[in-house]
Amino acid sequence: MVESIARVRHIRITPQKARRVVNLVRGKNAQEALAILKFAPQAAAEPIYKLVASAIANARVKADSENLRLNEDELVISRIFVDEGTTLKRFRPRAQGRAFSIKKRTSHITVAVATPDVVAEAKKGAK
Repeated sequence: MVESIARVRHIRITPQKARRVVNLVRGKNAQEALAILKFAPQAAAEPIYKLVASAIANARVKADSENLRLNEDELVISRIFVDEGTTLKRFRPRAQGRAFSIKKRTSHITVAVATPDVVAEAKKGAK
């Protein structure tokens, strides 16, 4: 019935480190994912926690605008992925006039939460 998306772009976390955290919550219940992210020790867990909470709030607003009943405990993370953002290129001075490059990587993170019936329809349509 309801599917909502939340995105954060140009976040200063490397995609490789963000994917480690994203893989912990992929396919889980949204409330369970929030509990996992709250106690995950990785630095990427905090912005991903905020993003999942934002996706839940977006689903609530979407359901209210469409006059649908929404139980937030039923929401499931249907899609979550990390794309590579722009890379900030910096230089570090080294000995004898040399310069070594430093790449500060950024990420684009996307979360989609949906009710179980929407997830089931998507799986049925994919087959």
